[in-house]
Amino acid sequence: MSTNSFLVFTGIAPHPPIMVPEVGREAIVEVQKSVAAMEEFAHRVIESGAETVVVISPHAPLEENEFVAYAGPTLTGDFARFRAPQTSFTVQVDDELLTRIIHDSEKERFRISLLAESVLDHGTAVPLYFLNKHGWRGRVVAFGYSFLSNEDHLRFGTQIKQAIDAIGRRVAVIASGDLSHRLRPDAPAGYNTNAHLFDEEIVSAIDSNDLLKIELVDGSLRKLAGECGYRSMLVAIGAIKELNPKCELISYEAPFGVGYMVAQLLADNEVPNELPILARRAVETLVHTGRSLETPEHPFGILAERAPCFVSLKTLDGELRGCIGTIEPTKETLAEEIIANAMSAATQDPRFYPVNAAELSNLRYSVDVLLPAEPTTIEQLDPTIYGVIVEDESGRMRGLLLPDIPGIEDAQQQVEIASRKAGIPSGAPVRLSRFEVKRFRE
Repeated sequence: MSTNSFLVFTGIAPHPPIMVPEVGREAIVEVQKSVAAMEEFAHRVIESGAETVVVISPHAPLEENEFVAYAGPTLTGDFARFRAPQTSFTVQVDDELLTRIIHDSEKERFRISLLAESVLDHGTAVPLYFLNKHGWRGRVVAFGYSFLSNEDHLRFGTQIKQAIDAIGRRVAVIASGDLSHRLRPDAPAGYNTNAHLFDEEIVSAIDSNDLLKIELVDGSLRKLAGECGYRSMLVAIGAIKELNPKCELISYEAPFGVGYMVAQLLADNEVPNELPILARRAVETLVHTGRSLETPEHPFGILAERAPCFVSLKTLDGELRGCIGTIEPTKETLAEEIIANAMSAATQDPRFYPVNAAELSNLRYSVDVLLPAEPTTIEQLDPTIYGVIVEDESGRMRGLLLPDIPGIEDAQQQVEIASRKAGIPSGAPVRLSRFEVKRFRE
């Protein structure tokens, strides 16, 4: 299953961050090409509808054998240390996605340490500055890379992609960093006559849509270039290894003897939100005409699969307006399952009156596709990651609770609520199963 929307960029993290006008001041004229490229980058992320951005930065506090992540919940981009004390912004951490990445990465024996710092490094702050400037107000997951192997960085990128798929969020991944720092005698890391070869290799790989060239760049060439963005790029490349890259060089220039590149490595790779759109069409058709939406003649991809799902309706303020689903598939395709459950959520949820036409413009839809359940114990439950199915000993009474529901703080509470939904008396023996979901939201 593919994520709702997925873009991957590699961009600039200059030190000092000259491209931020309040920092660069008169020197901004030297980097106009890069500023324009970062403006374009911001527009593309916003137009994609990305709700979250994942940033990999070379300038976070780095650890030798583990990746680091800013814990949040609120982070600040602050350029006071670069003579711009009035230039700052705040962002919220996407706790759900960060938790999922940590969980999936642990399966691959990666360690992720959480940073207590609330002020972002400039490698993370620069791309977020441009997004914030243009009105993007989503959530953030911010990492620093490590000194592990190249292969480990690629595999870590794969774990990020798997977590994004599981959550179903629209996401943009940003690999922050510069290319060579040794392109002319007054460069900040000194001068090397062959440093330009590293930048040329990277730019050529982007131009030819051949990311394997980046993976195979000689380590000695990287060292003489004094680069800082290579391992960020490896994480981003790892995230798209199973997809078809669609590379585009947005800009490259080398002011101050440093290689600045902005490139897009992958655009949306399929219809961005087909599942909740289908749920919306089903409800609006029912409310306006009283008839069921016709099932697509030739569903494709995930919609052609047979799977159970839950459809949730919420108001624009985030209040639940209906939620109905199936624990086992009842239809031949997921498309049919979504249509049936969407209509039921709008009209048959006993907690609410049926949806009327005046409400339709105030509703947003999400679809949770259930993965196969497995027997579990309460000690093995994590309500942020797993949903739970609770059954009495006879198997006749059964209740389900989806994962990551606001207000559910621990496994005991999750099981108690699911038991009440099933009508199972408090304290009665129960059987537990856990499951994961693929979540797709508008």
